[in-house]
Amino acid sequence: MAPRSFLVPDDLQDYLLDHTAPVDDVQRSLIDATVALGDVAGMQIAPDQGVLLTLLTRLVGARRAIEVGTFTGYSSLSIARGLPDDGTLVCCDVSEEWTAIARHHWALAGVDHKIELRIAPALDTLAALPDGDGDGDAFDLAFVDADKGRYTAYVDALVPRLRPGGLLLIDNVLWSGAVVRPDADDADTVAIRACNDHVAAHPDLESLILAFGDGLTLARKRD
Repeated sequence: MAPRSFLVPDDLQDYLLDHTAPVDDVQRSLIDATVALGDVAGMQIAPDQGVLLTLLTRLVGARRAIEVGTFTGYSSLSIARGLPDDGTLVCCDVSEEWTAIARHHWALAGVDHKIELRIAPALDTLAALPDGDGDGDAFDLAFVDADKGRYTAYVDALVPRLRPGGLLLIDNVLWSGAVVRPDADDADTVAIRACNDHVAAHPDLESLILAFGDGLTLARKRD
């Protein structure tokens, strides 16, 4: 079973999904391949979040996008489908095993020509990218869904590389509600709280948190 929102009762979520674009054969194959990995399958985004990523990519007219944390590729597949045929998505991950599943399904979906996979620590990949000041260097959209302890560092590396008006998306920012529980003091929860505070106060961003999935931050880079 694909991940579902912890915020929405099952009957209401079933209704929402019944009124959202359904998964196709490639997406179903990708979900099944990810579920077969066992407990780590919970890292995959939910299908309705994939629909949102495709819509947002199209709505901002993105031609260049970047993703930090690819896993088995559902989010990258969703973003790539929202890009024009000559668009580019840079994917940052450290796992050859998990991204092999992604590569297979990108090819099945016919979007592999849009995707550049970089296998390396994401901060190293980001540091090697242009700062966004040159023509065509800036990204229109960035999606972060990776190790929580580096969330704030990813934000600080990505914001200079976004164009004015570009969109930064950050997943898991409610962490199953742990962000508001006083007794939740594990490292991931503390790091997510710190990132949420950082984004909310960031002078170059205007943002909100959507109570969707496991919490999704939408932040627009100011003009």
